[in-house]
Amino acid sequence: MAVPQTLAAAPLREVHYRVDAPVLGHFPGHHRSRRGDSGFEFRGHASLLDAPDPRRLDLHASLRDPFGDWRVRIYSQRKSIPVTVVADLSASMGFSGQVRKLTVLADLVESLAWSAWRTGDSFGFVGCDSTVRADLLQPQSRARGAGGEVARKLRLLQPEGQGAHGLVDAPGHLSRQRTLLFLVSDFHLPLDVIAGLLDALVLHEVVPTVLWDPLEFTLSASRGLVQVMDPESGSQRLVWWRPALRARWEAAHAQRREALLQLFRSRRLRPLFIEGGYDAEAVTRHFQS
Repeated sequence: MAVPQTLAAAPLREVHYRVDAPVLGHFPGHHRSRRGDSGFEFRGHASLLDAPDPRRLDLHASLRDPFGDWRVRIYSQRKSIPVTVVADLSASMGFSGQVRKLTVLADLVESLAWSAWRTGDSFGFVGCDSTVRADLLQPQSRARGAGGEVARKLRLLQPEGQGAHGLVDAPGHLSRQRTLLFLVSDFHLPLDVIAGLLDALVLHEVVPTVLWDPLEFTLSASRGLVQVMDPESGSQRLVWWRPALRARWEAAHAQRREALLQLFRSRRLRPLFIEGGYDAEAVTRHFQS
């Protein structure tokens, strides 16, 4: 009897990300920096006394120096940056439409962790509902499988926390070094809470990542009695669904999207919207546009 072959696991999809400003890391890496002495990117000139390396003596710059000082070339070395996901794990993140939100989050975490390892960066994860979840806290690590265990737990998670108040404590669990930070949520939070959180993360390079599902804002029935539920509190109510109410519902969704965009723009942040399943190429395009 033939032994059935085991299906190979789907390959991890890599994201190619970049940061705008020079990084201040201490480890060699992929990103442009203003530190180091053994790189290849010309940074400027310095006095031979400050950078005693006669191999990089620049005679032309020395002759032009008004004080007759010997000038040497200074080069920057590329450095690494921590990559961190801070995720909202409140009850609304348990919504399952075309794709379960936590499945999308798990795919994103696994992909980013793999991409960080390939790039030479460290990866960390902070999950929050009403508090910071100690069981879903991954310190910065350069291990190859840093995101695999976190992704596995996220796929099995049944969120029950009412609200995401633990997000305000997330900055205390982050590296003091500037971080490429993906703030992942459906952002069904009061705008003032989101604004306060963004202000608390101002030292980091934040990518607001909005997880929405198309079925989250639509109902299949054109009219009739429909039972709707608040995913955060679990409270339910009956609503007489009619065309006028559908129009108000769609208008409220459009207004919410515009309000979020204005909030992010006021802080010079470019949000990443993931509506439906995870697409690594779409994340890469976000950094290339």
